[in-house]
Amino acid sequence: MADTAPAPMAVEGVADAIDAGEPVATIGAGDAARALWGVARHGRAFARRGGRLGRESARILAGRSDVAPAKGDWRFQDEAWCGNPGYRRLMQLYLAWAESLDGLVDDAELDWRNTFRARFCVDMLTSAAAPTNTLAGNPAALKRVFETGGLSLARGVRSAVKDLKHNRGMPSTVDRSAFEVGVNLAATPGAVVHRDEVFELLQYTPTTPEVRRRPVLMVTPQIGKYYFMDLAPRRSFVEHAVAEGLSFFVISWRNPGPEQRDWNLDTYAEAVLRAIDVVREVAGSEDVNLLALCAGGILTSMVLTHLAAEGDESVRSASFGVTLLDFSVPAPIGMFGIAPLVSLARERSSRRGVLDGATLGAVFSWLRPNDLVWNYWVNNYLLGKDPPRFDILAWNDDSTNLPGELHRQFLDLFQDNVLAQPGALEVLGTPVDLGRVTVETYVTGATTDHITPWKGCYRTTQLMSGPSTFVLSNAGHIASLINPPGNPKAHYFAGPEPVADADAWLAAAERRPGTWWEHWAGWIGERSGEMRRAPSRLGSRRHPAQGPAPGTYVHG
Repeated sequence: MADTAPAPMAVEGVADAIDAGEPVATIGAGDAARALWGVARHGRAFARRGGRLGRESARILAGRSDVAPAKGDWRFQDEAWCGNPGYRRLMQLYLAWAESLDGLVDDAELDWRNTFRARFCVDMLTSAAAPTNTLAGNPAALKRVFETGGLSLARGVRSAVKDLKHNRGMPSTVDRSAFEVGVNLAATPGAVVHRDEVFELLQYTPTTPEVRRRPVLMVTPQIGKYYFMDLAPRRSFVEHAVAEGLSFFVISWRNPGPEQRDWNLDTYAEAVLRAIDVVREVAGSEDVNLLALCAGGILTSMVLTHLAAEGDESVRSASFGVTLLDFSVPAPIGMFGIAPLVSLARERSSRRGVLDGATLGAVFSWLRPNDLVWNYWVNNYLLGKDPPRFDILAWNDDSTNLPGELHRQFLDLFQDNVLAQPGALEVLGTPVDLGRVTVETYVTGATTDHITPWKGCYRTTQLMSGPSTFVLSNAGHIASLINPPGNPKAHYFAGPEPVADADAWLAAAERRPGTWWEHWAGWIGERSGEMRRAPSRLGSRRHPAQGPAPGTYVHG
């Protein structure tokens, strides 16, 4: 029962995402079918792959095949997959079949968007069909049934029912009971020094006798709470920045509801300008350094173009973490740029007032179904174990909404790539032209980022006109940002001034141990002015401390 009962819930979770019509969540059925048809119509490729699969299957059944899982494939780590002839053949047949389907996508030679669409569909199919997703096909789960006297099955069913009721049918990814925001998450000492309808501004308590004169303002994504950069102590970027002697401020966005449906790019851009003004006043500095992450980088790029058009020099430098500004660069999320689906998404978010963050987060998981869906399916339901306790997963589960109007505008950016086209977009009454931005920039990408591929992030160095430094970090989208020093496996690439060709830059770059946190601290320190005595209290007369960090909006 436990190997089949949860199955409809995952399907229901995907169906709910499809019904929500979010282009960053799922692709349209018609476009998916056309992408797959582009694969299927290559008859010779089908015949060739089918023949290879047939011959390989014969070798597998005869026990002469060397098909093996990829290194690190968690699904086939149990010794039974090698030691038991039946399980070994089952694994090899599955892997050969999955490889054949994936190879068909390569053979079709589709354009990059349809390639991603077709591969998305194939990955959904092959990941769902893995034998490890069933009790009979998972030797580790069967062993656990006997070891626990069937208790693992009971726990799995209980978890499945709970997720069906409270988690939209998706397997829970984290046990949040060990975490509390303001206690062991978002715990770096500080204060709220400004609060308005849109955001709270947090200033952090210095931990060094002296701090740099020019402050740093971190602009976080509008969807997702800011504290992914202020996780548990010793894993907090905020804590690290303060320890480096930086005067550090962070924007904590309010979680919007349907009543904020009209908040748009101008709303958020004006908020960033207000934050800059408050930071300058509190720190007693003429200008600031900005650090913008993910979607916060998209917003920041627009603010910079506005400041450039106004001749405003209140920003000294801007750092961009895993930010994609040019959506013409091949990326998995590009497959969702489908006109009918985008129109449907606009209509849905307009009617509801917000884009539900929980739905967005859940369906993003289907971009990596083995790791982000079926991994928890097996752990929770088949093995009957509790979800892991991990700070970044706790943050990921604490989702926020996106206002309907801002969502609509992001869809336009996404579908029409207007941000990369000078004058195609207007923010705060000025045309957006990234080429007018001349401030120094620091840009990061991540080697295994499946959301914003590093070559897309690299494009930022070419879109803006000022001097630029590019650093390529190891790990994926969020893991590359949460990369504290001390990890012996951490490394990054730093090299010469960026050129047009990303591969040429990488060929000339140097692989260095450590993390980009350390490299950035040196870079930003050189642009943050001289040291001066750390303030004895937070805030100022005009902007007094209104309460301790992490504030109130983070709990919304």
